[in-house]
Amino acid sequence: MKYEKLFTPMKIGNMEVKNRLVMSPMGTNSAFTSGRKDDQEIDYFVRRAKGGVGMIINGCQMLNEAIAQVTMEGYLDSYSVLPALTSMVDAVQRYGTKIVCQISPGTGRNAYPDTLGQPPISASAIPSAFDPNIICRALTREEIQEIMKGTEFAAGLARDAGYDAIEIHAHAGYLIDQFMSACWNFREDEYGGSPENRARFAREMVAACRRAVGPDMPILFRIALDHRSEGGRTIEESMALLEALDDGNIDAFDIDAGCYDSLDYIFPPSYLGTACMDYVCKEARKHTDKPLLNAGNHDPESAVRLIESGEADFVMMGRPLIADPDLPNKLMNGLRDEVRPCIRCNEFCIGRIWNNHTKLGCAVNVEAMEEVRFQIEKTENPLNVVIVGAGPGGLEAARVAATAGHKVAIYDKGSVLGGTMRTIATSNFKTKIAELARYYEVMLNKLGVEIHLNTEVKGDEDFLEKADRIIVGTGAVPFKPNIPGVNCDKVIDIVSAHANEELIKGDNIVICGGGLSGCEAALELAEEKGKNVTVVEMLGEFAKDAMFINKITLFNKLAENNVTLLANTKVVGITDEGVEVETADGRKFLPADTIISSFGMRALTCVADKIDAKYHNKTRKVGDLYKMGKIGDAIRQGYYAGSSI
Repeated sequence: MKYEKLFTPMKIGNMEVKNRLVMSPMGTNSAFTSGRKDDQEIDYFVRRAKGGVGMIINGCQMLNEAIAQVTMEGYLDSYSVLPALTSMVDAVQRYGTKIVCQISPGTGRNAYPDTLGQPPISASAIPSAFDPNIICRALTREEIQEIMKGTEFAAGLARDAGYDAIEIHAHAGYLIDQFMSACWNFREDEYGGSPENRARFAREMVAACRRAVGPDMPILFRIALDHRSEGGRTIEESMALLEALDDGNIDAFDIDAGCYDSLDYIFPPSYLGTACMDYVCKEARKHTDKPLLNAGNHDPESAVRLIESGEADFVMMGRPLIADPDLPNKLMNGLRDEVRPCIRCNEFCIGRIWNNHTKLGCAVNVEAMEEVRFQIEKTENPLNVVIVGAGPGGLEAARVAATAGHKVAIYDKGSVLGGTMRTIATSNFKTKIAELARYYEVMLNKLGVEIHLNTEVKGDEDFLEKADRIIVGTGAVPFKPNIPGVNCDKVIDIVSAHANEELIKGDNIVICGGGLSGCEAALELAEEKGKNVTVVEMLGEFAKDAMFINKITLFNKLAENNVTLLANTKVVGITDEGVEVETADGRKFLPADTIISSFGMRALTCVADKIDAKYHNKTRKVGDLYKMGKIGDAIRQGYYAGSSI
């Protein structure tokens, strides 16, 4: 595919953007409690500008500390935040990239459950998104006017910092969206009722920004046109709202879908596929002549298709630019095969923020938010590095060590690079994992890494003795519990099921083990192969090891495809006819044509332990040998091992 159309200029108001690629607004959760940006966040945005993106929209900055509700995205109520903002703006603009300040008056009913304090504010007295027992407090007219004053001041700060444009965050069911939506706005004053009245709060915010920045600085408006939730705003309803908003003060609309009641569309996982929200553009194009920006699991190919369709003017990428800040420059210079793909796992970007209350990271790009500290520097003392195991940990270690200038050789008993990561990437929703394996193959070849496939290392080879450093990532194999009949011919392990689909016989499949691997295999077999699938899990929770946002889509799709989930159900025996299980109500039998064993994985330690015992001072273990985990965990340890040589 040719990508030239992504690199044509386009105007928003008086501002010309050099290409059609925009970095989506995403929080990094890294600002100081004073509201000031941290140097790491500045470096993070500057690195994306250097990579060639046309425009960057910062994650939403709140009007003040109270509205921020202890989220660490920065806020705009004091001149003290200006020096850091100015540094960021100047450094981004150095590369010809436009930078936009996104402003928000708060999350309203979406306030995080562990930082609620007082009941959240909202348009009306409605339940909190995370705790329906907590009723929000409706804003008074006087409080609304205070928000407008704060908005004008915030926009003035953005102007003084040198930002190229403003974006109003009216998205995701946050406070502005609560005013705009009939499902949350029950007011009987001038801010409720008709679409025009429900748009009033948003229009007043835009007007406040316009007063601060004057007629020439563009103002963008971010809005979800389809809430995708019961009772939420539909595309049809949003069109009247779009027209009510378009009063001459808005220069572009940033459009997609979702809200916190359909959280998976705010952070779309792999199960939603590519370009999962571009469908909103076609109808929106009929109702406004303003430039349109669209986000939602885009990749380079969907970006080209969207621009060629004429239904949007800019393609927004968030996580892909976290994964590879050089994506735009690589596409522009014919290096598509060097683009490191986002695998849409949500584990280290939003996962670190939501689950760990710390700053953003990335499963496939360890340098994200560590752009200065984790730079790979060329060595003046090249060493001979041997890597045993070509899973994600070993591949990343090889890439990083070779990038630094070391002589690297990698050995694996498999016939292709990628290990289990590549073997399991058989479903449509794992195409980006397969792409990641191909990326490593391309990069290791370009970096001159010696690749030895179909080579099983025993631990006593001469090349290990001659090596200056040894990195071992021999991975894991499926765990086989001591269950009667587990060795019968109808039973295949989860890895073998992916490796050879011919082993899966018949239409009735029982998967023993309801962790993430078992649930994903069930979805693949049901959705893509048309099988009747039952998943048996001893615990009370399925996919316990999955990111909670991803589980929303996963379980929705399992239900849509009629997958039977049996929790609190223990496998006690297997026969040629099926699986015997035990529940609180007693034992029962599940007939099956094929039985897939998905009881977890165990690390392959024998060779690693032998190498470590013999060459401890020059050996480092990565991947499942270091910690049984996911692709991102293995890549992180591989990066650490390769970059510390």
